[in-house]
Amino acid sequence: MLDIHEVIDQRAVTTVFQPLVDLAGGGLLGFEALTRGPADTPLHTPDALFAAARAVGRETELDWVCRAVAFRTILAADPDPVLTWFVNMEPAASRVPCPADLAGAIEEARQRLRVVTEVTERSIAHDPAGLLAATTSVRAAGWGVALDDVGADPGSLALMPFIHPDVVKLDMQLLREPDEPHTARVVAAVSAYAEASGAVILAEGIETARHAELARTMGATVGQGWHHGRPGPLPAQVRAGSRLPFIKPPGLSIGTPFDIIGGRRPVTRTTKGRLMSMSRHLEALAGDGSEPPVLLACFQEERHFTAATAVRFTRIAANSPLVAALGTGLGDEPAPGVHGTAFGPADPLRGEWNVIVVGPHRAAALVARDVGDTGPDRERRFDFALTHDRSLVLEAARALLPWLAPAASGGLVSAAPSTFG
Repeated sequence: MLDIHEVIDQRAVTTVFQPLVDLAGGGLLGFEALTRGPADTPLHTPDALFAAARAVGRETELDWVCRAVAFRTILAADPDPVLTWFVNMEPAASRVPCPADLAGAIEEARQRLRVVTEVTERSIAHDPAGLLAATTSVRAAGWGVALDDVGADPGSLALMPFIHPDVVKLDMQLLREPDEPHTARVVAAVSAYAEASGAVILAEGIETARHAELARTMGATVGQGWHHGRPGPLPAQVRAGSRLPFIKPPGLSIGTPFDIIGGRRPVTRTTKGRLMSMSRHLEALAGDGSEPPVLLACFQEERHFTAATAVRFTRIAANSPLVAALGTGLGDEPAPGVHGTAFGPADPLRGEWNVIVVGPHRAAALVARDVGDTGPDRERRFDFALTHDRSLVLEAARALLPWLAPAASGGLVSAAPSTFG
């Protein structure tokens, strides 16, 4: 029996495919590629396969292997160019080079295939900068992005606008609990996002005609599940019924949060003491409610991230999908479960005090820039702006993601298994 090293070294994985259909007319739109390890072994399932690879530090290489094998299988079938192929990816793989023997398949897929890269909300919670880099790269190739398992975790709704997916995949459990309040909240948030962005809603786990009807009432236009076809070998000479649309990707955030918001909202000058109550108010928003939002904050220097602040942020991080505190000297995990970063004294963020909150139904940002006073700390003056404009808040929040380090091992957020089927 092959061990995990031999599986990876020999590229001994295979791919099965599950169809994705138009719920209105039943036409074929594409397939999701699902990875399998060696048959009749403990490594056959993707969960076991990736757990073993993670244990020996080869998860990202296995991720490259799975994608390349899927692409080779698809390309060998000379597919209809209108078909869309959903292929899972672990964003951490974007941080390591593609193995040389796989690069040809990856490049040919970029040239010939219409691909949607699937990620989960756990990916951005673990490695925001890695996910941003990965999604930027796949969109540069003209590919789309899907957010998987939406509704399985309350945090997925707050993280959805950061990923700005072309396709939102509703978790299969929603079809089994259509009357639950949680289902209603998820469907409302996803529908609002889809209406504003033009994204497609896809329902997973459709096993009956009743499930298909429920999926349509939830706004889904694309379906996946045993009712439409089980995973199996790729059919020969299959043709698409229609093309699944992609949406316009979000623009790159240029500048710091203060640059972005201060350039488009009124700026006022006040003292740190007066700003503190505004800051605490936004932090309170992050710790309130059943749909915890993202909280991103800049503290200039480590000394401003006090012990009391660390306690508050740790409490918020226990329930929120992503909490970050940035400042000179703070490091990668300034408090349990809290993302951080280490930037130098010349970094433009060192002069800013920012608090940004993004949830499924609310968004707010306080951005402030130190004017350089040297007196008592509470009397130091800042130029500041406050906004609840969702698009502007998101633009400022995305500007901070490249600074964030992956969650530390042993922290609150752990690396997620790959979702290759």
